[in-house]
Amino acid sequence: QVQLVESGGGLVQAGDSLRLSCAASVRTITLYAMGWFRQAPGKEREFVATISRGGGITSYSNSVKGRFTISRDNARNTMYLQMTSLKPEDTAVYYCAARYMAEASVSSANYADWGQGTQVTVSS
Repeated sequence: QVQLVESGGGLVQAGDSLRLSCAASVRTITLYAMGWFRQAPGKEREFVATISRGGGITSYSNSVKGRFTISRDNARNTMYLQMTSLKPEDTAVYYCAARYMAEASVSSANYADWGQGTQVTVSS
């Protein structure tokens, strides 16, 4: 089991940038593909971005493609989500997740370990 802790959320204005971090308390995250999901009030959790175990394969939801970048530093056991050109509709609690597989996945059902979430609020 992997313990995940997100950080970096906050209140920003539309057009601003934020970088979220997800620190994993495990010997090495190189065994895990990872992803970011988000949940806005009154809505279901939705996929944001995912990255393969080695970092060579990434995938994004259409709503964030071109604005968000997922990356990982396996030496630091940390994953990141760089968010630029933020919009009010990006407001949500952002969760990181890990799966004990090499392949990235866009489905939340394929992730066994989750962080507690970090709030991102974008004002217009």
